[in-house]
Amino acid sequence: MRRLLSLGALSLALPVFVSIPASAQPQQQVGTVLIAHGGDERWNSQVLDVARSAKTGGPVLVSFLMGPAAEKHRFQDAVDSLARLGISDVAVVPMLVSSHSGHYDQIRYLTGEIDSLGETMMHHLHMAGIERPRAAVRLHLAAALDSSPQLGRILAERARASVEASDLSTRAVFIIGHGPNDAEDYARWMAALRPVGDSVRAHTGARSVVIELVRDDAPPLVRREAVARIRELIALQHDLTRSDVIVVPILIADGYVSRVKLPKDLAGLPIAYRPSGLLPHAAMTEWLESRVRTAIADGLAALNP
Repeated sequence: MRRLLSLGALSLALPVFVSIPASAQPQQQVGTVLIAHGGDERWNSQVLDVARSAKTGGPVLVSFLMGPAAEKHRFQDAVDSLARLGISDVAVVPMLVSSHSGHYDQIRYLTGEIDSLGETMMHHLHMAGIERPRAAVRLHLAAALDSSPQLGRILAERARASVEASDLSTRAVFIIGHGPNDAEDYARWMAALRPVGDSVRAHTGARSVVIELVRDDAPPLVRREAVARIRELIALQHDLTRSDVIVVPILIADGYVSRVKLPKDLAGLPIAYRPSGLLPHAAMTEWLESRVRTAIADGLAALNP
């Protein structure tokens, strides 16, 4: 039986991993830390909901890298809590769009997969008091969303909901993501997301599906050029279909980027747009469960080749 360790309704005033009965013993020696970027209270609550609903065969704890709740949801505290339960193998699942980003590198550093980290990313960890755990457990790092089948399904549903239609055969869909600063990481993001675009087209039957990244944290000139390219591509899709282009953001949850920055970037274009994130959606829980199974299986296989 899976248990999520919490206080009450998992208020953000307290971390989800602080209330642990002294006599608690896991039925299986597997635990999970779901680690996300972090945002405002509403953003964080949707991540906590995924942790509550996941059935992984053990406790699921949550950690945030940034934002108001990061200091109270530190990675090392979550791992220590699992260790006190006698758990020896911990799946670390990054709720991130891509495995090729500075935030994913932070998690690679925290799990010991790499031994150094860029100054900016390390500074962000230090600001929240986040450091490598000292507990004697095995950490098994999972992949981010990347090309997961759940991602394509969610984006397809968001596209249909944007125009309240099931038949998109005459429509174009544009999927807009955040994206990294580095050119090589940009290429890796796109390589992973192209199959997602194929999945969205298969699920929706849309005439055109295009994915591009806004490079939101890149230097201003790089970001401006990314936005200009996105606007040009949307205009071409509109010329093809003569209908408003359905624009779907590929973000974990809706927030400032989806509600303020992207609408400003896309102002004046012939689009149908809703600032919906991937959360809430039951497929995100399915994705978490799948990532836990794979991470633990791969980790244990590596220990016993």
